[in-house]
Amino acid sequence: MDQEKHTAAVTETTTKEFLLGEILTLSLLGRTFYAFPEPAWIDGLVKNDVFQDVPLAADHADVRQGMALARQWLDGRSSQQAADILESDYIRLFVGGGRHILAPPWESVYVSSEPLLLQRETLEVRNWYARYGLVAEKKGQEPDDHVGLELEFVAHLAGLALEALERGEQTRFQEAMDAQRAFLKEHVLRWVPTWATHVAQHAQTDFYRGCALMTRGLFQVLAEALGVA
Repeated sequence: MDQEKHTAAVTETTTKEFLLGEILTLSLLGRTFYAFPEPAWIDGLVKNDVFQDVPLAADHADVRQGMALARQWLDGRSSQQAADILESDYIRLFVGGGRHILAPPWESVYVSSEPLLLQRETLEVRNWYARYGLVAEKKGQEPDDHVGLELEFVAHLAGLALEALERGEQTRFQEAMDAQRAFLKEHVLRWVPTWATHVAQHAQTDFYRGCALMTRGLFQVLAEALGVA
């Protein structure tokens, strides 16, 4: 293999690894923030030791610290005990339970002219999903611009890019990468880093604090890597 072909092969391999890291990490964090913690899910986190080596941005200070906090918090707790404690913190942070929501997980609260739900940004995000044949799991019950859904959507776009790259479809690959950049710039990067800082400040558990730090660090890395910083 000559030098030019070798360089191209290395670049493609690196890109595939980057995209796979996006898919795995963003899917994990999306699920973490979108759904209530369940013992079976926590059991899977512990058995697979998912916070030992996050396959993207592990050298970033926030990501590294977040991984350590989440992993240490889970250590030594039963899945049921962990779920019970995390559910209480989840409600405090993201639901409110009849009280002030400490870290509202919806984009429109952070970026609209009035900090309310179901604003223009919500519809814009819904339209993004629709372009790719997706519908929010709880459409009509939960605003489409929930942080968990937005993270999972970025993971979906990364998956489309990876699929196109593996098939050698450069046009589709570029379209998926451009879509990812646009969605990050128009939506995610406008509010998720600030939101993650609020979670880190208000979380009672190091699990959610750690996941918030991972999220903040991850999007700093993605913004720089994809040229949308």
